[in-house]
Amino acid sequence: GGGGGAAMADGEGLVSVDYEVHGKVQGVFFRKYTQGEAKRLGLVGWVQNTSHGTVQGQIQGPTARVRELQEWLKKIGSPQSRISRAEFSNEKKIQALEHKEFQILK
Repeated sequence: GGGGGAAMADGEGLVSVDYEVHGKVQGVFFRKYTQGEAKRLGLVGWVQNTSHGTVQGQIQGPTARVRELQEWLKKIGSPQSRISRAEFSNEKKIQALEHKEFQILK
């Protein structure tokens, strides 16, 4: 314990958050677009289809960038998708990224 002041500004800390997106989000390249948007923002994590017709995953990265992807997941998505709602859970501050990249899981 103990130690000097942290070098990183509080606003640029890293966060991890789980998400699940409901609506017409399977068969519309939703995972591919989510991966592309995450990479553009410099985020890591994963995305996958669930057996009950939703898309779920985890996002990790700087807080501000994670918020941008959350907005994208709520309102935009892929061109053919119809998002009814996006739910976020298990948000927590992390010391280091737990993923190397943003992956599409089968």
